[in-house]
Amino acid sequence: MSSDANILTVDPVNGTTTATTNGHNPVKKPLKAGTAHPLDPLSPKEITAVSLALRKYTATETDVKAVKFINTYLLAPAKRDVLAFLGIPIETGKAPEPAPGSLPRRAESEYIDVLKGDAFHAELTLLDGEWKVDHVEKLPEGTQPLITLEELCLSEEMLRKDARVCKLAADVGVTPEQLHADGWAIGMDDRWPLKLRVQQCLLFARYGKDENLYAHPMDFIPVLDSNTFEVLAIDFASHRLDKENPPSTKPPAMGAQLKRERIPPPTMKHEYLPDLLQKDENFPGMRKDLKPLYVVQPEGVSFTMRGRELEWQKWKMHIGFDGREGLVLNTVTYNDNGVVRPIAYKLSVAEMVIPYADPQFPHPRKFAFDVGEYGMGTVANELSLGCDCLGTICYLPGCFVGHNGQPIIIKNAICIHEEDAGLLWKHTDFRPGGRAHSVRARKLIISMIATVANYEYIFYWQFYQDGTFELEIRLSGILNVYVLAEGEESSRYSTQVAPRIDAHFHQHLFSLRVDPMIDGLKNSVMETDVVPSEYPTGSDENYAGNAWTIENKIIKTTSEGERNWNAETDRRWTIVNPNRKHYASGQPVGYRVVTCAFPRVLAREGSWIRNRAPFARSNLWVTRYAPGRDWPAGKYVPQTHVAPEDSLEGWMKGGESIDNEDIILFLTVGTNHIPRPEEWPVMPADMFRITFKPVSFFDRNPSIDVPSTQDEKSRHAFGTANAPVPQTHAVGITPEAEAVVEATGHGAALNGHNGTHTSNGANGLHPNGTNGTNGTTVTNGTNGTNGGSCCH
Repeated sequence: MSSDANILTVDPVNGTTTATTNGHNPVKKPLKAGTAHPLDPLSPKEITAVSLALRKYTATETDVKAVKFINTYLLAPAKRDVLAFLGIPIETGKAPEPAPGSLPRRAESEYIDVLKGDAFHAELTLLDGEWKVDHVEKLPEGTQPLITLEELCLSEEMLRKDARVCKLAADVGVTPEQLHADGWAIGMDDRWPLKLRVQQCLLFARYGKDENLYAHPMDFIPVLDSNTFEVLAIDFASHRLDKENPPSTKPPAMGAQLKRERIPPPTMKHEYLPDLLQKDENFPGMRKDLKPLYVVQPEGVSFTMRGRELEWQKWKMHIGFDGREGLVLNTVTYNDNGVVRPIAYKLSVAEMVIPYADPQFPHPRKFAFDVGEYGMGTVANELSLGCDCLGTICYLPGCFVGHNGQPIIIKNAICIHEEDAGLLWKHTDFRPGGRAHSVRARKLIISMIATVANYEYIFYWQFYQDGTFELEIRLSGILNVYVLAEGEESSRYSTQVAPRIDAHFHQHLFSLRVDPMIDGLKNSVMETDVVPSEYPTGSDENYAGNAWTIENKIIKTTSEGERNWNAETDRRWTIVNPNRKHYASGQPVGYRVVTCAFPRVLAREGSWIRNRAPFARSNLWVTRYAPGRDWPAGKYVPQTHVAPEDSLEGWMKGGESIDNEDIILFLTVGTNHIPRPEEWPVMPADMFRITFKPVSFFDRNPSIDVPSTQDEKSRHAFGTANAPVPQTHAVGITPEAEAVVEATGHGAALNGHNGTHTSNGANGLHPNGTNGTNGTTVTNGTNGTNGGSCCH
């Protein structure tokens, strides 16, 4: 069977079989073949058509002469309409709501009047095969949509043409061609009118083709207009060269004179690409002792794709994509012995912010909102088979709009594959003659990788056979660095990772948006603390003093919906459906949030970052669902001074009920990054996970029906089952599965090498067959004295 044998074309009933609507409930009227899923992202053709409709509108209805498109994406139908259309009940066990005959296909778009700098928001509807503009809103002055990848790339090109920038570069020995810029959002800076669309550029020199430019940071930071690309200012950081008189951290006045000597970039190379490393005479060479490791599925994958809908091991979901959030999971359900149970309506990383710790201006402007200012989908990688994704792979495309209104297509934006996940469960009856049973776990991974300038963010949504799912986030790429002067030491806010290369402390704070649907729309959040018994040792209630218990609290209203983790009480939160109880535990069915990756923003009260990203001050926020409550820092993030009222902090006001209601959760997760020299010149991936585990959701272990397997391709590393571990150096396995060994000057070798080899055999009496000292070997001793297979 080919690797794409399970990828099916869309069939008559909205992407499933003719008997059910997406595998949930019977339908009375099949839909037309090829009908799009209501949450499918806009296709390249749709993006082109939306752009054309807006061009016609601006040409005939407005005085706008030149348009720059910023973002165009799906405007999703109402949640209940989508659920009814798909046949998903709003309460498990009950019939779905009546399905609408059709759902409107809608889009929204942001664009800029290039000549005047005004920004606009438009909404459109597809009617009779043509996109019609519903309305267009001019955004308030100072409101800026996303900064685009094209703007960031153009900044580098335009800086090389600016006379002042080129003169400053030449003063430290850098030519225009060697000058490279990482465009960043400005953070906060009050020196320009709100209407200007501004970005700052962190500069580096590249002295040779493809070399690591971050090894050569420069000592000045231009600020430019992202519409005209005029250089508005050039900022210099003060340096802490005089320990007795440290410089002020206050921003200097516009045009203030530089009060220090210029600092040339370091010229020492720090490469990471193999071909460039090989040119370094001090590099010992690439490792040569790593043998191939293959992931093979000879019968194809175990998941099925229908359009962008996926089914695997009782899980079912829709996989979305947009330029802002990137990878999105919708309508996640689990088929529990024929009963389809909804778990989540939508899962996404709705925002993230990376505040840096150095207070010396202009470094405090470095606190990028990588979702709200740039768009995680617009910087998604084109993934490579056998490299970014290993095994038997299904790819899905991503698409977003370019400045000219045409689609930019990422063919392999999302990777879907399976992996072995170790043991799922095992038990050995330790008594003589007892049986052992092992079941290996499989996991499904849906992934996307985004490159935001120097950093790589690797997102893995992982689903397991026991009903657990999780988001694993890995951080890689290259540290953001700044130059040190000769003899200058790192500050208390940074690590010098290489000579004169300073990496500032920073945080990665992600806002994970969870729109839960645990057995239906009506959910609550239960907070649990693990606490010692209130009864003292020696009391009638706790004589031995060993008692401990849990304290549960239902979060009732939004006024108490802002919560923080407590490590001392091992605090955990469970999303529950209070209307459904477990038949034995009596507890409400639920899914528990499990992670220790709960940092909070460390900036002081009243700081720029706290004002703009109040979501980062707390680990959990629970509020009522309402259309438009998508973006915790606000819909329009670039150049804000405070989070708008229509953002997470504002949604918590009013004391709305969040108990047994349609709720949404925003979880602030991440890491405090204290850079290490071992993370230079490229970072080994750092990683954290946030896991959602079923609690009283299933009657029993839901993976008890997973069959055990015994891999016929597995074999002994050093020959046969009875072959001892060699006292020599094994260098390979022959096709006959015999170890080929290389003598190391002592002991003996296998396969006819001279010498004598002895080892201790198993005593044959321990049921698990561990090695004893009697010198007798028992075949299959690892399976117990009965010699039976570990899988039966």
